[in-house]
Amino acid sequence: MRRADETITWKPQRIAVAGTSGAGKTTLCTELEKITGFPREELDGLYWGPDWTPRETFDDDVERFTAQPRWIIELQYRAVRPLIASRADTVLWLDYGTPLNMQRLIRRTLSRRIRGTELWNGNIEQPLSRIFTDRDHIIRWGWRTRNKLKPVIPTLEERFEGLTVVRLRSPRETKRWLQGLSDCMQQ
Repeated sequence: MRRADETITWKPQRIAVAGTSGAGKTTLCTELEKITGFPREELDGLYWGPDWTPRETFDDDVERFTAQPRWIIELQYRAVRPLIASRADTVLWLDYGTPLNMQRLIRRTLSRRIRGTELWNGNIEQPLSRIFTDRDHIIRWGWRTRNKLKPVIPTLEERFEGLTVVRLRSPRETKRWLQGLSDCMQQ
């Protein structure tokens, strides 16, 4: 597993971004798209259909997207995680602390709900009051799943040949790695 301060000695072509809810996966994917110009897909947009119903075509859509030679996607959803990891050459692991992740998740959720921001396929954030009644409300989900990736991500390199995992422990480290990627892409 690599660190942010290590030189990028390979040319990332298929990049998956892992992290808990609120870590900043989508934001990082957007930055990666700007730097690389690679196609990007938001996994939640493939998964969620109208009325927060999982889409039947999800697995096929992920399979089709990751069959391309270059791409950027989040590494989430256990059902497709092995497919994504097997096709990726780089996993960026946003291993930030729980306080930062939860602060970001709560701020994002509040902002989206207050503004009525459409997320995917007509869905909007659930009413904030549902945090008390809905076990799967995004804030409760984020808290409950905050440590689920810690035992998984460190095993990916040994399980998937040719995969490089980069552990990013702070937004500052992520920014540093992005600068290194930008330099690498210009060579």
